[in-house]
Amino acid sequence: MLSRVANSLYWMNRYLERAENTARLIESQLHMLLDLPTMRQDPNAWKPLVDITGDYQYFSENYKGYSRENVMFFHTFDRNYPHSIISCLTAARENARSVREIIPSEMWENINNLYLTIVEPGSIQDAAKTPYKFYLNIKMACHLITGIAYSTMSHGEAWNFSELGRLLERADKTSRILDVKYFIILPRIDYVGSSLDSVQWTALLKSTSSLEMYRKRFNLISSKNIVDFLVFDREFPRSIRYCIYHAERAFFNISGTPFGVYDNDLARQFGKLTGKLNYSHIDEVMAVGVHQFLDEIQSDLNQVSSVIHDNFFAIKSVAEINQSGVQIQ
Repeated sequence: MLSRVANSLYWMNRYLERAENTARLIESQLHMLLDLPTMRQDPNAWKPLVDITGDYQYFSENYKGYSRENVMFFHTFDRNYPHSIISCLTAARENARSVREIIPSEMWENINNLYLTIVEPGSIQDAAKTPYKFYLNIKMACHLITGIAYSTMSHGEAWNFSELGRLLERADKTSRILDVKYFIILPRIDYVGSSLDSVQWTALLKSTSSLEMYRKRFNLISSKNIVDFLVFDREFPRSIRYCIYHAERAFFNISGTPFGVYDNDLARQFGKLTGKLNYSHIDEVMAVGVHQFLDEIQSDLNQVSSVIHDNFFAIKSVAEINQSGVQIQ
């Protein structure tokens, strides 16, 4: 497979996953404020959604205050912000267009329809008037595209590059949501066990579509159990551990290396990350600090992404390819 094609498939799915997670964050924030009417008067109620991105400097330079309208526009319609929904869907559509001969026609049609829905002139008014419906439609459209790919795309090399991008992006977003919200949710110790405590932790679970599955395993809302579930659960498809395990399998399928044989740079990077997740325990994480642990995970994910680019997508000489030990079959 051409590296150009692999790169487009990889980033198409990363951008779609990024757009879906952003829509999910806004939707969960809307529901939380509906359950906590007293917080609606807080001028910084929407600030956590900017903190999650890490791009608060860009926001402060271009927007005045953390109002609902400003934060929603920043996350959804700001074409100058590369991680907004409209920017992500534009990039996803361009990548999909360049590989139309690889992906199913139904997948291209739904990506294109989602993009056109966001860029149409009345979309800003729709988001303001019926935000719950607007962001739910984005989330469900992304689910539909993922389902179409799973059901109609051959699970070969193209599929594995798609999975690699989607799962790495999902793991990164889960870590960032948990990292930021963990420290914002409890501003005061006397909130522990209160109704505010329960509503905010529930909102965190909703933002990762994990509330029902969490309830089936742990039942009661607990910060420790939530971290355990979203980081270490082996079966929930949005947990960090699940995403990294299946991203690693996609990589081994691409490289043709037997699973568990770490004989090149990228395999070793994956091995370090999976080892950290496999051999860490929630009690150790809570003792060391959730932020410190998740910060290490995010650094590892960035390193994996960098090595993926160097090995699969960057233009290299034959000598460099032979030295890396990883090739596209």
